[in-house]
Amino acid sequence: MDSFRQAVYRATAQIPSGKVATYGQIARLAGRPKAARAVGQFMAKNNDPKHIPCHRVVGSTGALTGYAFDGVLMKRKKLLDEGVVFKGTRVDLDQSCWNR
Repeated sequence: MDSFRQAVYRATAQIPSGKVATYGQIARLAGRPKAARAVGQFMAKNNDPKHIPCHRVVGSTGALTGYAFDGVLMKRKKLLDEGVVFKGTRVDLDQSCWNR
């Protein structure tokens, strides 16, 4: 696995339950601030969701985007179960964003 992907997964693993990070935040934390799309691709290929909570990574507006494990409705359910706050269909980033 390349070092950028490893850095992305390490950063994602740090997001606490009840919080989310954006793809852009994870890209910045991993050292490539303009690589948000690559972060999305890595989340889609994550094969260890127990240790790398890819469901906690959302779009820059709080929008839920693809989720490889049973779709966006499951992503929303997992986030709600953890206490993430929503405004309509989007995560309320003012209340639930980690390390902003």
